[in-house]
Amino acid sequence: MSYPIELIRHSLAHVMAAAVQKLHPDVKFAGGPAIENGFYYDFDTDYRFSEEDFEKIEKEMRELIKSNGRFEQKIVDLDEAKKIFANQPYKMEWLNEYDAAGEKLSIYTFRDFTDLCRGPHVESSKDLPRDGFKIRSVAGAYWKGDSKNKMLQRIYVDAFESKEALDAFLKMQEEAAKRDHRKIGPALGLFFFDERSPGVPYYMPGGWIVYRELYNFWSEYHEKHGYFEFRSPLMNKKELYETSGHWDHYKDSMFVFKEDDNNVFALAPMSCPNSIVAYQHEPRSYHDLPWRMADADMLYRYENSGALNGLFRTYEFNQDDAHIFISEDMIEDEYNRIIDIIQYYYKLFDMKYFIKLSTRPDDFMGDIETWNKAETILKKILVNRFGNNGFGIKEKDGAFYGPKLDIQMVDSLGREWQTGTIQLDFQLPRNFNCVYIDKDGNKKTPILIHRTVYGSLGRFMGLMLEHLAGKLPVWLSPVHAVIIPISDRCKVYADSIAEKLQDVEIKTATAGLRIKKDYSSESMQKKIRNAQLKQIPYMIIVGDKELESQTISVRRRDGKQEFNVQLDDFIQNLKSKIKNRDLDI
Repeated sequence: MSYPIELIRHSLAHVMAAAVQKLHPDVKFAGGPAIENGFYYDFDTDYRFSEEDFEKIEKEMRELIKSNGRFEQKIVDLDEAKKIFANQPYKMEWLNEYDAAGEKLSIYTFRDFTDLCRGPHVESSKDLPRDGFKIRSVAGAYWKGDSKNKMLQRIYVDAFESKEALDAFLKMQEEAAKRDHRKIGPALGLFFFDERSPGVPYYMPGGWIVYRELYNFWSEYHEKHGYFEFRSPLMNKKELYETSGHWDHYKDSMFVFKEDDNNVFALAPMSCPNSIVAYQHEPRSYHDLPWRMADADMLYRYENSGALNGLFRTYEFNQDDAHIFISEDMIEDEYNRIIDIIQYYYKLFDMKYFIKLSTRPDDFMGDIETWNKAETILKKILVNRFGNNGFGIKEKDGAFYGPKLDIQMVDSLGREWQTGTIQLDFQLPRNFNCVYIDKDGNKKTPILIHRTVYGSLGRFMGLMLEHLAGKLPVWLSPVHAVIIPISDRCKVYADSIAEKLQDVEIKTATAGLRIKKDYSSESMQKKIRNAQLKQIPYMIIVGDKELESQTISVRRRDGKQEFNVQLDDFIQNLKSKIKNRDLDI
């Protein structure tokens, strides 16, 4: 019988706990759920687990799986459960919580290990793969994720339905480690982090060029498509966020400070409240709609230090926001326009994507009827655009003010990342009493669309570095080409080439082409190697033959080489690659 992978992982978590119990009988058990790509289990013991223990635990797990032990469920009352878990303080705490909530108490026994568990599980360990799992790591984890509680030891395990599936995943993980933007970025001289400013990157000149090119492209593209860019305050009084609802729903993720008891401020965690203030600054009529406001202001969000992750999760970031005020009859058309923009962007970076509809969360604002209406509208748009099976659903994952379409990017390794989002909001315009005058002279409340394409510019930059393994397209590269003379007698010719290249008129984030000369004492092979390590797209090699023929040799970072190239032809090709924002070189 075949089982869903989540069931296999959950059952393997119990097998690992049984193995740990056999090796360390005094261990205290917390819990161990299935997660993406595997599972983990939290233990409390004076023994410190390390990599040296992994093989022992895995061996014991395989022996237990070979035993064909059954997973047997039993429903018990509170008194019986307390006897079973008398020496397990974490299970005792769960027991009291479950009992207070009126939940039935379910236990599962596998061999000599009994756990408090809702289930379900596989029938027997014979249904589990003996070679489909591998312990990944051990890390500290607070009980229930609260830093006030005791630190436990969490053992992470990668688990799949077969050895072949596990091997494929581990191979992908090896490649992902090579592409880690936290390694690639500093190696390319793009950015770095310093412990004296945690969660905020230092962008070096090359990284800032990449950042500016991404921003300039976004700004120019949106201006051509009916958006106007503005800038708003980075600090507001809490009253603004009380009106929007963010104070009640988002305060713990804000950087808040007091001037006095009557003046509490917060650094802006999102730009929608300020966009609404700007909309309200002047009277609006139906002639003004759609009113498309775009900004990439700096935003600040508090994160637990353990959640910080390179450019993927930072305290400070620029987000390519847009807020669009529309009438209700404009919703479908405006959503399709936004999806068109997303398709263009992701095709440009050779990124596959799909869309998921995120529905009403438990802590929603407003009335259910309005929420149902908004979700129905978005489902209709998705079905018309992608078909009944062309999108996914993320239950209860909408914003507190409205449902949303989340853009899931799939990178070159097959990993999924959430990037952009398109949120449909009937609530905030009501909170702020936003109005426009319709064609009959009546006041109406506009609908608000919140949307991003990149998401955080820094995060998108990190994703792009991993997706492309650091091989940025020419238009984003901090250096377009490096000139390498073979000998000193070729330097004058190399200087003339550099001068002509730097005089080329082309719009970039810098003043034209970005050209570097390598006149160091290193060997030519070392210079070429250095350029390749920096992922510079082109190396212009100048030797006696090139000097005599007044041509250049062009070596690409992938190793391909062209000889007897006319400089003007190279310039035209380079200009074309930049102007068209080609991905290849």
